[in-house]
Amino acid sequence: MKDWGCIKIFLLVCFFFSNINQIQSKELTELKAPSPKKVPFIMEAHGIERVDNYYWMRDDSRKSKKVLNHLKRENEYLEDWFTSGQDLRKKLFKEITDRIPKKEDSVPIRMGAYEYYRRYKPNKEHPIYIRRTNKNAPEQVLLDVNELAINSDFYQLANWSIAPTEQELAYAEDTTGRRQYSIRFKDLLSGEVSAQVIKDTSGDMAWSSDSAYFFYVRRDPETLLPFQVYRHSMGSKQSEDVLIYEEHDPTFHVSVGNSRSMEFIEIDISSTNSSETLLIKSSNPLEKPSVFFPRTLNHLYSVEHDPEQKRFLIHSNWKAKNFRLLETVLAKSKKRSQWKEIIPHRDHVLLQSVLAYPKNLVLMERESGLRKLRILDQNGKFEKRVSFNDPSYTAYLAANPEYKSTKFYYGYSSMRSPDSIYSIDLKNGRKRKLKQAEVKGPFSPSLYKVQRKEIKGRDGTLIPVSFVYRRDLYKKGKNPLFVYGYGSYGISVDAGFSSTRLSLLDRGFIFAIAHVRGGQELGRHWYEDGKTFNKLNTFHDFIDVTKGLLKLGFGEKGRIYAGGGSAGGLLMGSVMNMEPNLYNGIISNVPFVDVITTMSDASIPLTTGEYDEWGNPANKKEFNYMMRYSPYDNISAYSYPSILVTAGLWDSQVQYYEPAKYVAKLRDNTTSTNPILFKVNLSAGHGGVSGRFASLEEVAMEYAFLLRSDNN
Repeated sequence: MKDWGCIKIFLLVCFFFSNINQIQSKELTELKAPSPKKVPFIMEAHGIERVDNYYWMRDDSRKSKKVLNHLKRENEYLEDWFTSGQDLRKKLFKEITDRIPKKEDSVPIRMGAYEYYRRYKPNKEHPIYIRRTNKNAPEQVLLDVNELAINSDFYQLANWSIAPTEQELAYAEDTTGRRQYSIRFKDLLSGEVSAQVIKDTSGDMAWSSDSAYFFYVRRDPETLLPFQVYRHSMGSKQSEDVLIYEEHDPTFHVSVGNSRSMEFIEIDISSTNSSETLLIKSSNPLEKPSVFFPRTLNHLYSVEHDPEQKRFLIHSNWKAKNFRLLETVLAKSKKRSQWKEIIPHRDHVLLQSVLAYPKNLVLMERESGLRKLRILDQNGKFEKRVSFNDPSYTAYLAANPEYKSTKFYYGYSSMRSPDSIYSIDLKNGRKRKLKQAEVKGPFSPSLYKVQRKEIKGRDGTLIPVSFVYRRDLYKKGKNPLFVYGYGSYGISVDAGFSSTRLSLLDRGFIFAIAHVRGGQELGRHWYEDGKTFNKLNTFHDFIDVTKGLLKLGFGEKGRIYAGGGSAGGLLMGSVMNMEPNLYNGIISNVPFVDVITTMSDASIPLTTGEYDEWGNPANKKEFNYMMRYSPYDNISAYSYPSILVTAGLWDSQVQYYEPAKYVAKLRDNTTSTNPILFKVNLSAGHGGVSGRFASLEEVAMEYAFLLRSDNN
């Protein structure tokens, strides 16, 4: 009789080794990174030749089978990498989504005869927009975005606006991620959506006071620049619309909207260094736009209509690097000498924005890198400052659509405090918390410590950094550290709350935001010290903050990670070339990395409007400076860390082929065996996939990448 016990053991051993061989075979074949062919493309400028082996990946039609097949192979390789080892994506996704309330209503905001709010329903990806006359009245559904998105792989509701009659709704939608919005109209009495569609717009919109006319901005079909303002007569065809303004300078962008007083239609024209506002009376929509003040080089301004005081408020950097507040009557607007100062320029305070009310002004300012809110009387005299507790936080003006309101709304959060919406009564100054975002499951702000420090950079500049960690998991010099940064366009990255981030903090990570130059955290000079011929400061600041945190014991050498997106992806590419051994892993979302090639091509969206940000490669001096940091051009034989890059096929801001080429060239040059992964959203654009839960799958993927990199 055969020994079945021994046979079973033998069969199990055979099965084990068979599976090992299959796994090894899978790793040898399916885990082999894509190796796209090289087709040298030579570009010459100022006596310098640049060879791009992957220029062929550019396909503006996005229909090339060769290109699409390559992108699909990249997605397959990424999938194989995750499934070949520890794959925490599903676990993290569940963890992240379990913290989010399945049903949630936003704070109702009064506008006209109704109050408006947004609702999320359980298991639904998109919001529902609702209005009612008061809290006890029946609800009227304005838009159920879930129904609008039902037949689209990607759907974004970019903007919507109620006509002054309150009987018509306009909304702008995008079904590709390309940010070319179609505007539709809905009759709020019958509930019917008009067959009339306005195509190829920027999504901006404004109404005449009688709701008979509608204003919008068209994009250039090639560059996608918003450059034309049209007047649409309700009920007519788009082909009959009247062009009322066209911008011929491709370095300027055009937008349109109603003033908060609803008495004017504002056309705003802006570039990096100058701006101009044109006005049309809402009650006389057929009149030609009139210039408030002509554009002047290095003068940025915006206006706020204050009808109660019969004036316009002007937020201006005229003789004021950090901006100041002035006033004028419309008849004298073209003479700056006639403008009267309300809030003077301050070297240590950046004036960011102002809201006018019949008897008050509300200012959003930035001091010592932190946002501040002040309430003043109509003459600019100080009345009240809104106080905040955490050492680092974000505050913002929430929806405040009505000029004649007796209260204003603002939001607040910190890296340990969920987002909260408050109202302040402008008559008595009373503050009221209306809502705080709910975090499901076990969560207590007291578990987390928020800190803000200043790290001395290599040139002696003190660079702010905000960071958070779990108190009970902190061990000096022993925690993994993730540093995030952006540092471009004067955009400040504030230290707000993220419930998704808890998945890192609860595993011992320290999360830091480096407030590097190129943002506007410390005022306008902070921005100017991080652009064009000062751009290297942005990258040096990020590296110096990282090393400074390590020196202070906030992070362990060999367990340092970094991330950024878009221009923050350029930051990632540059610091990685400068310090390839400093970081163990890098996440680079939709990264702007092929700086010279993109900025040399005026047909690419955004290029011409950003010469003052990066430089124009046609200028030799600017070309040479950009070549010092352009990530794609500076890839070399370095031992690169583990890298995860993302892109959207329909991205209009960073074209998909930039990160695609970047990944291929990195793999050609790296001297390490660390993975270089590429995730391409084939039905999305710059912002990634649409939907509140679907978008979190990518966050879960990024965190899974970090955790696996940290365990290797």
